Amino acid sequence: MRIVYCGSSAFGLPCLDALEKSKHQLVHIITQPSRVAGRGKKLRITPVANWAKNHGVACRETENLNSPDMLEFVANLNADIFVVIAFGQKVSPEFINLAKYKAINVHGSLLPLYRGAAPINRAIIDGQTKTGVTVITLAQRMDAGEMLGKAEIDIAPSDTASVVHDKLSEISAPLVIDTLEKIESGTVIYQPQDEAMVTIAPKLKKSDGYIDFAQSGEKIVNLIRGMWSWPGAQCEYLSVANGKKTRVTIARANVVDIVSQGNLSPGCFDDNMNIVCGDSAIKIEEIKPAGSSLMDFKSFLNGRRASKDDKFLSIDSGL
Repeated sequence: MRIVYCGSSAFGLPCLDALEKSKHQLVHIITQPSRVAGRGKKLRITPVANWAKNHGVACRETENLNSPDMLEFVANLNADIFVVIAFGQKVSPEFINLAKYKAINVHGSLLPLYRGAAPINRAIIDGQTKTGVTVITLAQRMDAGEMLGKAEIDIAPSDTASVVHDKLSEISAPLVIDTLEKIESGTVIYQPQDEAMVTIAPKLKKSDGYIDFAQSGEKIVNLIRGMWSWPGAQCEYLSVANGKKTRVTIARANVVDIVSQGNLSPGCFDDNMNIVCGDSAIKIEEIKPAGSSLMDFKSFLNGRRASKDDKFLSIDSGL
């Protein structure tokens, strides 16, 4: 089949590798425009555009996939099907109908669970132990298309959103190729989603990562895992010696029993320099102070000459 790929993020790169090696013809790639990024304010092309450049595949950037000139351009490509993965724009019915077999999309959850922009993060934050990817048809309601195939993985207790993202990216590739084979042979099954089972995974905000130490240790650790590496689970570190607060992002932590709680309130250190939570404590392994690099927690404490009287505060919580 003649395939036009629409995508922008690195999530789809294993699928592009698989498409290039398949019997199908990857005739064109469409991606988002270059954006200003980094401290140097330089234009940066998308990971997909970079892949196209390195592999010699024709690629076009567009601000509006559904504009008349883009519709005319794509119509002349004579695509059999569109593969749309993390593109970043809504795709109109007019565009979808330009291909014989229309369009398929890869979503990072086991639909109908976690429709929306942050399915990987939300699944981890909710404490799920399994997730996966679903290949669906494109519909005008977000992630509501018919299901064509699924692949599932376990979420390990130490997995962060970044780790699960990469795992799902890899298992998407063979699933997409298998789905294309079934579409071409006429053996694919179009399965509607059960609307009664739908859950939503809204786009993340920085404030979604603000840690409330009154919550259970398990919930806090799941939040830390689900928010890494962006936007991060954040709080403030208060040094009693100088009264200074430092905004920090906790990158890795584990739930532990409290050695000696006494009258300690959430956010305080226990005798082993673990952080007291609502029902237990968390042992911080890695932390990133604002404006600094990621470091192990011992180095963080040593650099601040930490005292057991220091504490962690929820953002905007005050003293």
